[in-house]
Amino acid sequence: MTINFYQTNAQPFFDSTVRVDMSSLYAAFTTQLPPAARVLDAGCGSGRDSKAFRQMGYQVEAFDASSEMVKLASHYAGIPVRHLTFQALDETERYDGIWCCASLLHVPAAELSDAMQTLARALKPGGVWYVSFKYGDGEREKDGRHFTDHNEQSLAGLIEQLTGIDIQSMWLTEDKRPERNEIWLNALLIKA
Repeated sequence: MTINFYQTNAQPFFDSTVRVDMSSLYAAFTTQLPPAARVLDAGCGSGRDSKAFRQMGYQVEAFDASSEMVKLASHYAGIPVRHLTFQALDETERYDGIWCCASLLHVPAAELSDAMQTLARALKPGGVWYVSFKYGDGEREKDGRHFTDHNEQSLAGLIEQLTGIDIQSMWLTEDKRPERNEIWLNALLIKA
């Protein structure tokens, strides 16, 4: 369902998100990274964040589950973006940082723990991992997309299931798009 939305609406979604200023969120994440770190943009959408991290001097890899978004992101970010789902990622301790901005929220709750285990395995010890979810509790469908929303308690419960992953910080932000008035739950996770 969600992938079909992005297949059909790739260009309008790209246009509505590619110029959103995410610098305040980048700062929280990048202060934890070593110079020239290897960063994974997981569920990269438009490629906006991949491009920003590349321009900061990081080695960036990216993937998205929508082949149409992969084409747009590859072109925009200037890197080969892989057509992949979270569950299909097969890396072990490869990344200094993993960036999951508004991407894991599309994974059904029943599959989210497994998807996050896969990402946790791909993160190097000492690595930093950014995640964001729409603020709420439970699952819903809106405009042809599935959302798994989280609040502080439900996200903390999910993270507790991950071996060696600790929450460094958790905070709320307003949507960065001026036409939206949604609240987002952000978290920085660290791998022991």
